[in-house]
Amino acid sequence: MSHNRHIIRAAKVISTIFSPFYFSFLAFLVLLFFSYLRFTPWFFRLYVLAMVYLMTIAAPRLCIYLYRKINGWTHHQMGERERRFVPYILSIISYSALLHMIYDMCMPRYTLRIIICALVIQTLCALCNFFFKVSTHAAATGAAIGMLLAFSMLFQFNPIIPLSSAILINGLVCSSRLILLQHKLLDTTIGTLLGIVCGFLCVVLF
Repeated sequence: MSHNRHIIRAAKVISTIFSPFYFSFLAFLVLLFFSYLRFTPWFFRLYVLAMVYLMTIAAPRLCIYLYRKINGWTHHQMGERERRFVPYILSIISYSALLHMIYDMCMPRYTLRIIICALVIQTLCALCNFFFKVSTHAAATGAAIGMLLAFSMLFQFNPIIPLSSAILINGLVCSSRLILLQHKLLDTTIGTLLGIVCGFLCVVLF
């Protein structure tokens, strides 16, 4: 029993750390501090990160939390498929506003692709939600795999180490969602494939 509790606790930690809410923020963090954008002023980078954090993490989570409280649902009850439509819509609205803000700032085109990718994934997950409870955790980590592949082609770098890390994280995240009984194998598999395809195509096509 103690062994099982440790596994469940680890699964909860992994699910929290690699929440799909953090996907765009972490992507911008890497680009702003590890690409040529690191040569931009500190104030500018912190401003962009603050804006991304507000629109992709703080605002959606606050709205979803208030929506859950208004309906008197627990966090687990909120995860039921029929109750996920409004959270999807709230997130899509917030990400759309961020895309407009980033566009107005004349940021590099590949930064827009991150937000576009997140929007496409959320829209497709919302549509899939009519039929089954696709895993947005798996889709987000799958998108990281797809985008790494596409960016390695675009910027001509060796993606082996970051790609291997992304694949490992995806496996851990999918396993944690299964352990916590939040999803079935089909949900995580389709979520991962959807994320990989969207991540790759959004970088290549936009």
